[in-house]
Amino acid sequence: MERTGARRRWNWLLLLPFAGLLWVPLYARQTPELFGFPFFYWYQFAWVIVSAALTGLVYRLTSRGE
Repeated sequence: MERTGARRRWNWLLLLPFAGLLWVPLYARQTPELFGFPFFYWYQFAWVIVSAALTGLVYRLTSRGE
């Protein structure tokens, strides 16, 4: 059985979406466009998908054996 401390390390992955969206000047621009959507919008939407995937991954990695 894994130690609790080792499982908690996976929770740090949940900070990636926060860090990726924290500094708005990084993505506050028009180009590059994707299917006609400015970068500002599709960058944020991409983080919705990445956040869901990371949340699922962290859940599966931290809830084993419970």
